[in-house]
Amino acid sequence: MPGRSIRIFLVDGTATGIMTTEIMNWTGKVIASPRSQLVSLAQRSETKRTGIYVLVGEDPSSPLKDKVYIGESDNVLKRLTQHNSDPAKDFWSRTVIVISKDENLTKAHVRYLESRLIDITAQAGRAILENGTSPEIPSLPEPDVADMEYFLEQLLILLPVLNLPFATPAPTISISLSTQTDRTVPTVSKITSPIFTASSSDYNATAQEIDGQFVILKGSTIKKETKNSLRATYTEMREQFIQDGTLVETVDEISFQLTADVSVSSPTGAASIITGTSVNGREFWRVKNTNQTYNQWDQERIADVAALASDE
Repeated sequence: MPGRSIRIFLVDGTATGIMTTEIMNWTGKVIASPRSQLVSLAQRSETKRTGIYVLVGEDPSSPLKDKVYIGESDNVLKRLTQHNSDPAKDFWSRTVIVISKDENLTKAHVRYLESRLIDITAQAGRAILENGTSPEIPSLPEPDVADMEYFLEQLLILLPVLNLPFATPAPTISISLSTQTDRTVPTVSKITSPIFTASSSDYNATAQEIDGQFVILKGSTIKKETKNSLRATYTEMREQFIQDGTLVETVDEISFQLTADVSVSSPTGAASIITGTSVNGREFWRVKNTNQTYNQWDQERIADVAALASDE
């Protein structure tokens, strides 16, 4: 994918206030704001246009996941005002409004975007959807469908930039685990991680670094017991995985097993979840079929990239 130039404007000069976000040569505009600044948001003319909106907040029953509600309106501000008095929207702490700068979005357009964004969010599985059902995608002329898909593509690029990853699919494994056992020589454009392993009498795990996330692979087993040194965040993640069925007890009842891939922000986070205690993940993981640590592999790939750059 080619690079993008993104413009973020802090309306009141603070990162916690209202901000607008645009992509060069894109007709869309995203306005993000804390719910507490709904009064200030109401003073902006864009909020009275046709568009889609997302209400985002922490899910009370699952603190590790956000809860989101996705809607559309001919007058977004009017709908936000109605939601503000709805007890079912108590989770809502952040508002996202998506409109067109040239005001070319019609009612049919935003219904299409709403339905598609709900489906994409549901498939991503990163958040709890407050929407009861997904509205049927309206019929649009073929050129309009192409335009709305492009509009949606740009929106999906912007949302993670605003720390809103609810519609971002989890990293996926595109290379067979049985064939990728050696270290791939990196290039500047794409650096692929090998498979990493870790095992003991209490756990047997495999993982791979994908798109900046450290992914513990489905089928990995992890230690059942945890120690007081384990960070609360990782304890909560383990508990949540048990609740939603991502972690199940093995037949021999010695450990837990993952029923799906799990993305973690770092090798250390993944190692801590697996061992139930604080661990240096950079030394914990080994490249599959070798004794090379993650740290050694990481240092080598950086050296390789530096060497490639110096030869140019």
